[in-house]
Amino acid sequence: MRNELTHEGSAFINFRHYTFRDAKSPAFRWVDVKCLRLPAEPADDSGLLAALIRHEQFRDDYAGGGVVPDGPRHGPYWVKSVTPDGYASVGRQESDRILRTWANQFEEVPAGLAADLRREVFDRLATADHIYRLGELGDEAMHDWGGVHGDFHEFVLIDRSAEQIILLVAADD
Repeated sequence: MRNELTHEGSAFINFRHYTFRDAKSPAFRWVDVKCLRLPAEPADDSGLLAALIRHEQFRDDYAGGGVVPDGPRHGPYWVKSVTPDGYASVGRQESDRILRTWANQFEEVPAGLAADLRREVFDRLATADHIYRLGELGDEAMHDWGGVHGDFHEFVLIDRSAEQIILLVAADD
């Protein structure tokens, strides 16, 4: 692909910044949203997933180190183990259900957090043309300390009308 993706911005929602009834509920839970501009040249979804995997924003271990442009890790996996085939198409309702169940697993999220999740996560799911979910890649794909996340949910949203591809990770660590 001649024109690559361009990072436009990110959002990070840390559950610890909200007040829950049960102080244990948020634990170390968060959502990271990375928005990238689609390339000028049209590409199919598999080509867009491949471009995302090549992008430096993809090289984030989601364990506090942030993006490492030449880093070998992505979440719990070695970057080299993640391919477009590792993603499966998932419907809006299913992705919405997975993320709402995860967010509300201990108690209903407070109103401020619900508003932030609606804006950064659920509104984006509602407008995406295609949604892909990263599947389990197996033990051989996990990097040397890849088991630090309790839950790790990764979705890629392709929104052609907004000309964006969005990498959405929701996790506990």
